[in-house]
Amino acid sequence: MEIRHATNPVEAKQYTTERLRQEYLIEDLFQPDQIKLVYTHHDRVIVGGAVPVKETLALEVPAELRTDYFLERREVGFIAIGGPTVITIDGEEHLLQHKDGLYVGKGAREVSLRSQDPSQPAKVYFVSTLAHQSYPTAKIALAEANPVHLGSLESSNERTIYQYIHADGVQSCQLMMGMTLLKPNNIWNTMPPHLHDRRMEVYLYFDMDEQARVFHLMGEPQETRHLVVKNEQAVISPSWSIHSGAGTSPYTFIWAMGGENYTFKDMDAVAMEDLK
Repeated sequence: MEIRHATNPVEAKQYTTERLRQEYLIEDLFQPDQIKLVYTHHDRVIVGGAVPVKETLALEVPAELRTDYFLERREVGFIAIGGPTVITIDGEEHLLQHKDGLYVGKGAREVSLRSQDPSQPAKVYFVSTLAHQSYPTAKIALAEANPVHLGSLESSNERTIYQYIHADGVQSCQLMMGMTLLKPNNIWNTMPPHLHDRRMEVYLYFDMDEQARVFHLMGEPQETRHLVVKNEQAVISPSWSIHSGAGTSPYTFIWAMGGENYTFKDMDAVAMEDLK
């Protein structure tokens, strides 16, 4: 498990492109027959990727957590971004099709992932937050997620936000998670931008061609920076940073949040005239 420490906006103003990428961009989450974990001290969130091709992969506890099992004091949300995936929780199997999600609460001891059909390998993205209360395991199909329609074609940001894990849907202790799909011929997400100082967020960009890129905007509203992001790369967004992006071609992204307040609408809008 890779460890990344928390950063602050005063220091981030001085970061080079290389340093920005080292701190906030996760480039290689998905490796065949491996589970990759990145622990960020921003709200102690763990970001993970699993690609069970030939092997069944167990979500084992890293030594750094100092617990007996991964979900002893945590919860986790999975979303399948590859082929059909079987996730087994304490002996119970859950089949996820492409873009289905699965929430697993605090206290689940044995978690494993495998491809239903190795010729269509599974690829799973997941985010874990701290938890002090246990909630039941729940599968979320894309068709069952709560859709929120935002933006317009005229502003190039018409999109649908699908809420998977949230206060009015699948319950969790503090994790909120979902997926945003842009309509055809739209490129912008989360513009105008916003902040939510009470929780951090992670974006995973995917469904992109090899040569496509998303220019992800971050930083304080008056001190913006950007990251050039490829397919299946994730961005750690601190609570003091905006998080927005524009793509060179179609893309989808998974968002996940953890922190203090448990409400999707807890955000502070940033006016366009305040962006610099």
